[in-house]
Amino acid sequence: MTILFISDLHLCPERPEVNTAFFHFLQTSAAKANALYILGDLFEAWIGDDDPAPLSQQVIRALRVLADGGTALYFLHGNRDFAVGKRFARETGAILLKDHALISIGNEQVLVLHGDTLCTDDIAYQRFRRVIRNPLLLALMRYLPLRTRQNIGIKGRAKSMAANSNKSASIMDVTPATVSSMMNEYGVTTMIHGHTHRPCSHELVLNEGSAARRIVLGDWGSKGWVVSANDEGLKLSSFDI
Repeated sequence: MTILFISDLHLCPERPEVNTAFFHFLQTSAAKANALYILGDLFEAWIGDDDPAPLSQQVIRALRVLADGGTALYFLHGNRDFAVGKRFARETGAILLKDHALISIGNEQVLVLHGDTLCTDDIAYQRFRRVIRNPLLLALMRYLPLRTRQNIGIKGRAKSMAANSNKSASIMDVTPATVSSMMNEYGVTTMIHGHTHRPCSHELVLNEGSAARRIVLGDWGSKGWVVSANDEGLKLSSFDI
């Protein structure tokens, strides 16, 4: 059995080489896998499941082909595509996961998440996240005209880039104490996430002294990143784009 994990592709028309690499990945590696987990920020921005943009529709069709081909498909929201909803899931055949999801890999329970909830030192972002992810606000946003949501998405991306440019690298990385606390809360010794764009497999020691690992997926740019789980264990790898 092979399970694949990807995150932070940030698909958008401005990066056609990444889009092409993603579709090739779906047709090759993902098509041979038993399951594919997308751990957020598949899109640079997602304004709603009714988005008629050609790239959005192409992604939906490609994911539907993958799911119909027998690869189980799971989607976990990121900070860029938190508005992905039930229609997207229905059209792609994906199962929407909660922000923090436990999955079984062999005899082990593994915690998967996007990763933004681990960056608790970034107080301003966490405050914004609580507001923007409020179910009531999300429901209200879905009733806004498409053009209005498109403009909100454009302005939101610009503000996010400006805000991040003024933050230190340590603020935007995970908070070690939060990582340990969350792993203890869920009773796991393995965690997989993205968001920070800092691919690495970290060896940890939890508060009670047990060994643990935190595998961080990279963002797709000059390279594509994937975590594969099979009989040989978990492996973080990359390929050239």
